[in-house]
Amino acid sequence: MRPGGPSVIVALGVTQIFGYGALYYAFTVLAPRITESFGWAPEWTYGGLAAGLFLGGAVAPVTGSLIDRYGTRLVMTVGSGLAGLSLLALAEARGIVSYVLAMVALQAVTTAVFYDAAFAALTQARGSQARRAISQLTLIGGFASTLFWPLTSSLLAVLDWRGVYRLYGLSQILVCLPLHLVFLPGRVKRPIVASAAHVASPPQPEPETAYLTGDARRRAFLLLALAFSLQGFVVSAMAVHMLALLQGFGLSAAVAVGIGAMLGPSQVAGRLAEMLFGRSVSPVTTAWVSAWLMPLGLALLLVGGALPVVAGLFAIAFGISMGLSSIVRGTVPLQLFGPVGFGATMGKLSAPGLVIKAAAPLVFAVALERGGVAVSTLLLIAFSALAALALVLLARSRSA
Repeated sequence: MRPGGPSVIVALGVTQIFGYGALYYAFTVLAPRITESFGWAPEWTYGGLAAGLFLGGAVAPVTGSLIDRYGTRLVMTVGSGLAGLSLLALAEARGIVSYVLAMVALQAVTTAVFYDAAFAALTQARGSQARRAISQLTLIGGFASTLFWPLTSSLLAVLDWRGVYRLYGLSQILVCLPLHLVFLPGRVKRPIVASAAHVASPPQPEPETAYLTGDARRRAFLLLALAFSLQGFVVSAMAVHMLALLQGFGLSAAVAVGIGAMLGPSQVAGRLAEMLFGRSVSPVTTAWVSAWLMPLGLALLLVGGALPVVAGLFAIAFGISMGLSSIVRGTVPLQLFGPVGFGATMGKLSAPGLVIKAAAPLVFAVALERGGVAVSTLLLIAFSALAALALVLLARSRSA
Protein backbone atom coordinates (compact mmCIF):
# COMPACT_ATOMS: atom_id res chain seq x y z
CA MET A 1 0.00 0.00 0.00
CA ARG A 2 3.01 2.33 0.20
CA PRO A 3 3.19 5.08 -2.46
CA GLY A 4 5.02 3.77 -5.51
CA GLY A 5 4.78 0.17 -4.26
CA PRO A 6 3.43 -2.87 -6.12
CA SER A 7 -0.18 -1.66 -5.86
CA VAL A 8 0.63 1.40 -7.98
CA ILE A 9 0.19 -0.67 -11.16
CA VAL A 10 -3.35 -1.72 -10.23
CA ALA A 11 -4.24 1.79 -9.08
CA LEU A 12 -2.95 3.35 -12.31
CA GLY A 13 -4.68 0.62 -14.33
CA VAL A 14 -8.02 1.61 -12.82
CA THR A 15 -7.43 5.32 -13.39
CA GLN A 16 -6.34 4.74 -17.00
CA ILE A 17 -9.53 2.78 -17.70
CA PHE A 18 -11.65 5.56 -16.20
CA GLY A 19 -9.50 8.26 -17.79
CA TYR A 20 -9.43 6.97 -21.36
CA GLY A 21 -12.99 5.69 -21.11
CA ALA A 22 -14.52 8.96 -19.87
CA LEU A 23 -12.25 11.54 -21.50
CA TYR A 24 -11.60 9.81 -24.84
CA TYR A 25 -13.70 6.82 -25.90
CA ALA A 26 -17.04 8.12 -24.64
CA PHE A 27 -16.90 10.93 -27.21
CA THR A 28 -17.23 8.41 -30.05
CA VAL A 29 -20.63 7.35 -28.76
CA LEU A 30 -21.78 10.76 -27.55
CA ALA A 31 -20.74 12.87 -30.58
CA PRO A 32 -23.96 12.26 -32.59
CA ARG A 33 -26.07 13.20 -29.54
CA ILE A 34 -23.99 16.35 -28.99
CA THR A 35 -24.50 17.34 -32.63
CA GLU A 36 -28.23 16.70 -32.41
CA SER A 37 -28.54 18.60 -29.14
CA PHE A 38 -26.86 21.75 -30.43
CA GLY A 39 -28.47 21.51 -33.87
CA TRP A 40 -25.28 22.26 -35.77
CA ALA A 41 -23.30 20.38 -38.42
CA PRO A 42 -21.10 17.46 -37.30
CA GLU A 43 -18.02 19.45 -38.33
CA TRP A 44 -18.61 21.81 -35.39
CA THR A 45 -18.66 18.90 -32.94
CA TYR A 46 -15.44 17.41 -34.28
CA GLY A 47 -13.94 20.85 -34.81
CA GLY A 48 -14.39 21.56 -31.12
CA LEU A 49 -12.54 18.35 -30.33
CA ALA A 50 -9.76 19.31 -32.78
CA ALA A 51 -9.41 22.73 -31.14
CA GLY A 52 -9.24 21.05 -27.75
CA LEU A 53 -6.58 18.59 -28.90
CA PHE A 54 -4.50 21.34 -30.51
CA LEU A 55 -4.65 24.07 -27.87
CA GLY A 56 -4.92 21.74 -24.90
CA GLY A 57 -2.10 19.50 -26.05
CA ALA A 58 0.25 22.48 -26.21
CA VAL A 59 0.71 22.14 -22.46
CA ALA A 60 2.22 18.63 -22.77
CA PRO A 61 5.86 19.80 -22.44
CA VAL A 62 4.89 21.96 -19.46
CA THR A 63 3.13 19.03 -17.80
CA GLY A 64 6.20 16.85 -18.32
CA SER A 65 8.43 19.44 -16.66
CA LEU A 66 6.02 19.74 -13.71
CA ILE A 67 6.12 15.95 -13.29
CA ASP A 68 9.92 15.99 -13.13
CA ARG A 69 9.90 18.89 -10.67
CA TYR A 70 7.02 18.02 -8.32
CA GLY A 71 6.40 14.30 -8.89
CA THR A 72 3.46 12.46 -10.41
CA ARG A 73 1.41 12.28 -7.20
CA LEU A 74 0.77 16.02 -7.18
CA VAL A 75 0.40 16.43 -10.95
CA MET A 76 -1.89 13.44 -11.54
CA THR A 77 -3.99 14.13 -8.44
CA VAL A 78 -4.59 17.72 -9.47
CA GLY A 79 -5.10 16.51 -13.05
CA SER A 80 -7.88 14.13 -11.97
CA GLY A 81 -9.67 16.92 -10.13
CA LEU A 82 -9.40 19.25 -13.12
CA ALA A 83 -10.51 16.46 -15.47
CA GLY A 84 -13.66 15.99 -13.40
CA LEU A 85 -14.39 19.72 -13.39
CA SER A 86 -13.76 19.90 -17.16
CA LEU A 87 -16.25 17.09 -17.82
CA LEU A 88 -18.82 18.86 -15.64
CA ALA A 89 -18.16 22.09 -17.56
CA LEU A 90 -18.61 20.27 -20.88
CA ALA A 91 -21.94 18.92 -19.65
CA GLU A 92 -23.10 22.50 -19.03
CA ALA A 93 -21.92 23.93 -22.38
CA ARG A 94 -24.72 25.86 -24.11
CA GLY A 95 -23.06 27.18 -27.25
CA ILE A 96 -19.98 26.95 -29.44
CA VAL A 97 -17.80 29.15 -27.23
CA SER A 98 -18.48 27.29 -23.98
CA TYR A 99 -18.25 23.94 -25.82
CA VAL A 100 -14.81 24.72 -27.30
CA LEU A 101 -13.52 26.16 -24.02
CA ALA A 102 -14.61 23.03 -22.16
CA MET A 103 -12.97 20.84 -24.82
CA VAL A 104 -9.72 22.79 -24.56
CA ALA A 105 -9.70 22.43 -20.77
CA LEU A 106 -10.52 18.73 -21.03
CA GLN A 107 -7.76 17.93 -23.51
CA ALA A 108 -5.25 20.04 -21.57
CA VAL A 109 -5.69 17.97 -18.42
CA THR A 110 -5.41 14.66 -20.29
CA THR A 111 -1.66 15.30 -20.48
CA ALA A 112 -1.61 15.01 -16.68
CA VAL A 113 -3.65 11.80 -16.38
CA PHE A 114 -3.10 9.67 -19.52
CA TYR A 115 -0.39 7.12 -20.31
CA ASP A 116 2.52 9.56 -20.66
CA ALA A 117 2.04 10.76 -17.08
CA ALA A 118 1.41 7.20 -15.85
CA PHE A 119 4.60 5.96 -17.52
CA ALA A 120 6.48 8.77 -15.79
CA ALA A 121 4.99 7.64 -12.46
CA LEU A 122 6.24 4.08 -13.02
CA THR A 123 9.63 5.36 -14.13
CA GLN A 124 9.91 7.48 -11.00
CA ALA A 125 8.96 4.46 -8.90
CA ARG A 126 11.08 1.83 -10.71
CA GLY A 127 13.79 3.78 -12.55
CA SER A 128 15.34 2.03 -15.55
CA GLN A 129 13.57 -1.20 -14.53
CA ALA A 130 10.11 0.19 -15.36
CA ARG A 131 9.65 -1.70 -18.64
CA ARG A 132 7.76 -4.66 -17.14
CA ALA A 133 5.60 -2.37 -15.02
CA ILE A 134 4.67 -0.35 -18.13
CA SER A 135 3.62 -3.55 -19.91
CA GLN A 136 1.51 -4.61 -16.93
CA LEU A 137 -0.18 -1.21 -16.76
CA THR A 138 -1.12 -1.15 -20.44
CA LEU A 139 -2.44 -4.69 -20.07
CA ILE A 140 -5.04 -3.37 -17.61
CA GLY A 141 -5.69 -0.10 -19.44
CA GLY A 142 -6.47 -1.95 -22.67
CA PHE A 143 -9.98 -2.65 -21.40
CA ALA A 144 -10.99 1.03 -21.52
CA SER A 145 -12.68 0.93 -24.93
CA THR A 146 -14.15 -2.53 -24.36
CA LEU A 147 -15.82 -1.33 -21.15
CA PHE A 148 -16.72 2.27 -21.92
CA TRP A 149 -18.18 1.97 -25.42
CA PRO A 150 -20.99 -0.38 -24.31
CA LEU A 151 -21.26 1.36 -20.90
CA THR A 152 -21.76 4.75 -22.54
CA SER A 153 -24.31 3.30 -24.98
CA SER A 154 -26.21 1.74 -22.07
CA LEU A 155 -26.18 4.97 -20.07
CA LEU A 156 -27.68 6.83 -23.03
CA ALA A 157 -30.78 4.68 -22.57
CA VAL A 158 -31.48 6.42 -19.25
CA LEU A 159 -29.48 9.68 -19.46
CA ASP A 160 -28.79 12.31 -22.09
CA TRP A 161 -25.20 13.09 -23.12
CA ARG A 162 -24.98 15.81 -20.48
CA GLY A 163 -25.97 13.37 -17.74
CA VAL A 164 -23.38 10.86 -18.92
CA TYR A 165 -20.62 13.46 -18.79
CA ARG A 166 -21.76 14.59 -15.33
CA LEU A 167 -21.51 11.01 -14.09
CA TYR A 168 -18.08 10.57 -15.68
CA GLY A 169 -16.92 13.88 -14.19
CA LEU A 170 -17.83 12.67 -10.71
CA SER A 171 -15.94 9.41 -11.36
CA GLN A 172 -12.74 11.35 -11.96
CA ILE A 173 -13.11 13.19 -8.64
CA LEU A 174 -14.38 10.30 -6.52
CA VAL A 175 -12.36 7.39 -8.01
CA CYS A 176 -9.24 8.59 -9.83
CA LEU A 177 -8.26 11.50 -7.60
CA PRO A 178 -8.04 9.41 -4.38
CA LEU A 179 -6.14 6.60 -6.15
CA HIS A 180 -3.54 9.03 -7.48
CA LEU A 181 -3.22 10.73 -4.12
CA VAL A 182 -2.72 7.51 -2.14
CA PHE A 183 -0.67 5.26 -4.42
CA LEU A 184 1.60 7.43 -6.56
CA PRO A 185 5.18 8.36 -5.59
CA GLY A 186 5.81 11.93 -4.53
CA ARG A 187 8.72 14.07 -5.59
CA VAL A 188 11.56 11.76 -6.60
CA LYS A 189 15.20 12.42 -5.86
CA ARG A 190 17.68 11.21 -8.46
CA PRO A 191 20.55 9.56 -6.59
CA ILE A 192 22.22 8.47 -9.82
CA VAL A 193 22.79 12.12 -10.68
CA ALA A 194 23.89 13.13 -7.20
CA SER A 195 26.32 10.25 -6.84
CA ALA A 196 27.80 10.50 -10.32
CA ALA A 197 30.37 13.04 -9.20
CA HIS A 198 31.63 10.69 -6.49
CA VAL A 199 32.36 7.86 -8.89
CA ALA A 200 35.96 8.09 -10.02
CA SER A 201 35.81 5.44 -12.72
CA PRO A 202 32.19 4.56 -13.61
CA PRO A 203 31.68 1.10 -15.03
CA GLN A 204 30.75 0.66 -18.65
CA PRO A 205 26.93 0.73 -19.01
CA GLU A 206 25.05 -2.31 -20.14
CA PRO A 207 23.62 -2.14 -23.68
CA GLU A 208 20.11 -1.61 -22.27
CA THR A 209 21.25 1.47 -20.35
CA ALA A 210 23.68 2.93 -22.91
CA TYR A 211 21.59 6.06 -23.40
CA LEU A 212 21.97 8.18 -26.51
CA THR A 213 23.63 11.57 -26.54
CA GLY A 214 24.48 14.27 -29.05
CA ASP A 215 23.54 13.85 -32.72
CA ALA A 216 22.45 10.23 -32.21
CA ARG A 217 19.98 11.37 -29.55
CA ARG A 218 18.58 14.14 -31.74
CA ARG A 219 18.16 11.78 -34.73
CA ALA A 220 16.44 9.15 -32.60
CA PHE A 221 14.19 11.79 -31.05
CA LEU A 222 13.08 13.10 -34.47
CA LEU A 223 12.36 9.63 -35.85
CA LEU A 224 10.46 8.67 -32.72
CA ALA A 225 8.46 11.92 -32.70
CA LEU A 226 7.58 11.40 -36.39
CA ALA A 227 6.43 7.82 -35.80
CA PHE A 228 4.38 8.74 -32.72
CA SER A 229 2.79 11.68 -34.56
CA LEU A 230 1.70 9.65 -37.59
CA GLN A 231 0.43 6.79 -35.46
CA GLY A 232 -1.36 9.37 -33.32
CA PHE A 233 -3.24 10.61 -36.40
CA VAL A 234 -4.39 7.09 -37.29
CA VAL A 235 -5.40 6.14 -33.75
CA SER A 236 -7.12 9.48 -33.13
CA ALA A 237 -9.09 9.23 -36.37
CA MET A 238 -10.11 5.63 -35.76
CA ALA A 239 -11.07 6.25 -32.14
CA VAL A 240 -13.71 8.72 -33.32
CA HIS A 241 -14.74 7.34 -36.72
CA MET A 242 -14.11 3.59 -36.62
CA LEU A 243 -17.79 2.64 -36.38
CA ALA A 244 -18.69 4.98 -39.25
CA LEU A 245 -15.84 3.58 -41.37
CA LEU A 246 -16.91 -0.01 -40.81
CA GLN A 247 -20.50 0.83 -41.71
CA GLY A 248 -19.21 2.62 -44.80
CA PHE A 249 -17.80 -0.71 -46.01
CA GLY A 250 -21.32 -2.18 -45.81
CA LEU A 251 -21.38 -3.72 -42.35
CA SER A 252 -24.50 -3.29 -40.23
CA ALA A 253 -24.38 -1.09 -37.14
CA ALA A 254 -24.57 -4.13 -34.84
CA VAL A 255 -21.72 -5.91 -36.64
CA ALA A 256 -19.64 -2.72 -36.66
CA VAL A 257 -20.05 -2.38 -32.89
CA GLY A 258 -19.07 -6.04 -32.47
CA ILE A 259 -15.96 -5.58 -34.62
CA GLY A 260 -15.07 -2.43 -32.71
CA ALA A 261 -15.42 -4.27 -29.41
CA MET A 262 -12.69 -6.67 -30.58
CA LEU A 263 -10.11 -3.90 -30.36
CA GLY A 264 -9.88 -4.02 -26.58
CA PRO A 265 -9.22 -7.78 -26.27
CA SER A 266 -6.77 -7.59 -29.19
CA GLN A 267 -4.84 -4.82 -27.47
CA VAL A 268 -4.73 -6.85 -24.28
CA ALA A 269 -3.60 -9.97 -26.16
CA GLY A 270 -0.72 -8.09 -27.77
CA ARG A 271 0.33 -6.56 -24.47
CA LEU A 272 0.10 -9.91 -22.68
CA ALA A 273 2.33 -11.52 -25.31
CA GLU A 274 4.85 -8.68 -24.91
CA MET A 275 4.82 -9.03 -21.14
CA LEU A 276 5.34 -12.81 -21.26
CA PHE A 277 7.79 -13.13 -24.14
CA GLY A 278 9.11 -9.64 -24.88
CA ARG A 279 11.79 -9.32 -22.21
CA SER A 280 14.42 -10.78 -24.53
CA VAL A 281 13.38 -8.47 -27.39
CA SER A 282 14.59 -4.89 -27.65
CA PRO A 283 11.77 -2.33 -27.28
CA VAL A 284 12.85 -0.74 -30.57
CA THR A 285 12.40 -4.09 -32.35
CA THR A 286 8.97 -4.51 -30.76
CA ALA A 287 8.13 -1.00 -31.95
CA TRP A 288 8.81 -1.48 -35.66
CA VAL A 289 7.46 -5.03 -35.88
CA SER A 290 4.19 -4.09 -34.20
CA ALA A 291 3.94 -0.87 -36.22
CA TRP A 292 3.69 -2.81 -39.51
CA LEU A 293 0.58 -4.62 -38.23
CA MET A 294 -1.34 -1.34 -38.43
CA PRO A 295 -1.08 -0.76 -42.22
CA LEU A 296 -1.46 -4.51 -42.76
CA GLY A 297 -4.76 -4.55 -40.87
CA LEU A 298 -6.00 -1.46 -42.70
CA ALA A 299 -5.06 -3.06 -46.05
CA LEU A 300 -7.18 -6.08 -45.13
CA LEU A 301 -10.07 -3.74 -44.39
CA LEU A 302 -9.64 -1.99 -47.73
CA VAL A 303 -9.62 -5.26 -49.68
CA GLY A 304 -12.43 -7.11 -47.92
CA GLY A 305 -14.04 -4.80 -45.39
CA ALA A 306 -17.54 -5.83 -46.43
CA LEU A 307 -16.91 -9.33 -45.05
CA PRO A 308 -17.27 -9.59 -41.26
CA VAL A 309 -14.47 -12.20 -41.07
CA VAL A 310 -11.99 -9.94 -42.87
CA ALA A 311 -13.11 -6.94 -40.81
CA GLY A 312 -12.51 -9.05 -37.72
CA LEU A 313 -8.96 -9.83 -38.88
CA PHE A 314 -8.43 -6.10 -39.35
CA ALA A 315 -9.59 -5.44 -35.79
CA ILE A 316 -7.21 -8.08 -34.43
CA ALA A 317 -4.17 -6.77 -36.34
CA PHE A 318 -5.00 -3.12 -35.65
CA GLY A 319 -5.75 -3.81 -32.00
CA ILE A 320 -2.49 -5.69 -31.41
CA SER A 321 -0.53 -2.90 -33.09
CA MET A 322 -2.39 -0.23 -31.14
CA GLY A 323 -1.85 -2.10 -27.88
CA LEU A 324 1.86 -2.56 -28.41
CA SER A 325 2.28 1.04 -29.56
CA SER A 326 1.10 2.15 -26.12
CA ILE A 327 3.85 0.06 -24.51
CA VAL A 328 6.67 1.18 -26.80
CA ARG A 329 5.60 4.79 -26.28
CA GLY A 330 6.98 4.36 -22.77
CA THR A 331 9.66 1.69 -23.14
CA VAL A 332 11.50 3.00 -26.22
CA PRO A 333 12.16 6.50 -24.82
CA LEU A 334 13.22 4.86 -21.55
CA GLN A 335 15.67 2.58 -23.38
CA LEU A 336 17.09 5.31 -25.62
CA PHE A 337 17.11 8.36 -23.35
CA GLY A 338 17.08 7.00 -19.80
CA PRO A 339 14.92 7.69 -16.72
CA VAL A 340 16.36 11.10 -15.81
CA GLY A 341 14.05 13.88 -17.01
CA PHE A 342 11.63 11.26 -18.34
CA GLY A 343 8.54 13.44 -17.82
CA ALA A 344 9.98 16.30 -19.85
CA THR A 345 11.14 13.88 -22.56
CA MET A 346 7.63 12.44 -22.93
CA GLY A 347 6.16 15.93 -23.07
CA LYS A 348 8.56 16.98 -25.82
CA LEU A 349 7.85 13.81 -27.81
CA SER A 350 4.13 14.59 -27.69
CA ALA A 351 4.51 18.18 -28.88
CA PRO A 352 5.52 17.59 -32.56
CA GLY A 353 2.40 15.51 -33.21
CA LEU A 354 0.12 18.14 -31.75
CA VAL A 355 -1.29 19.51 -35.00
CA ILE A 356 -1.47 16.10 -36.71
CA LYS A 357 -3.31 14.39 -33.88
CA ALA A 358 -5.60 17.36 -33.28
CA ALA A 359 -6.59 17.59 -36.93
CA ALA A 360 -7.22 13.85 -37.33
CA PRO A 361 -10.92 13.64 -36.31
CA LEU A 362 -11.95 16.63 -38.43
CA VAL A 363 -9.75 15.77 -41.43
CA PHE A 364 -10.94 12.17 -41.44
CA ALA A 365 -14.58 13.25 -41.14
CA VAL A 366 -14.15 15.42 -44.24
CA ALA A 367 -12.26 12.61 -46.04
CA LEU A 368 -15.09 10.16 -45.34
CA GLU A 369 -17.69 12.62 -46.60
CA ARG A 370 -15.83 13.82 -49.69
CA GLY A 371 -13.64 10.87 -50.69
CA GLY A 372 -15.47 7.85 -49.32
CA VAL A 373 -14.17 4.89 -47.36
CA ALA A 374 -11.57 3.76 -49.91
CA VAL A 375 -9.70 7.09 -50.08
CA SER A 376 -9.97 7.55 -46.32
CA THR A 377 -8.55 4.09 -45.63
CA LEU A 378 -5.68 4.68 -48.09
CA LEU A 379 -4.82 7.83 -46.14
CA LEU A 380 -4.60 5.82 -42.93
CA ILE A 381 -2.49 3.13 -44.62
CA ALA A 382 -0.03 5.75 -45.90
CA PHE A 383 0.35 7.43 -42.51
CA SER A 384 0.76 4.19 -40.56
CA ALA A 385 3.25 2.78 -43.11
CA LEU A 386 5.38 5.94 -42.87
CA ALA A 387 5.34 5.60 -39.08
CA ALA A 388 6.51 1.99 -39.34
CA LEU A 389 9.26 3.01 -41.77
CA ALA A 390 10.50 5.68 -39.34
CA LEU A 391 10.74 3.05 -36.59
CA VAL A 392 12.67 0.71 -38.94
CA LEU A 393 15.16 3.52 -39.61
CA LEU A 394 15.42 4.10 -35.85
CA ALA A 395 16.17 0.41 -35.25
CA ARG A 396 18.79 0.33 -38.00
CA SER A 397 20.52 3.46 -36.69
CA ARG A 398 20.45 1.97 -33.19
CA SER A 399 22.16 -1.23 -34.33
CA ALA A 400 24.67 0.54 -36.55
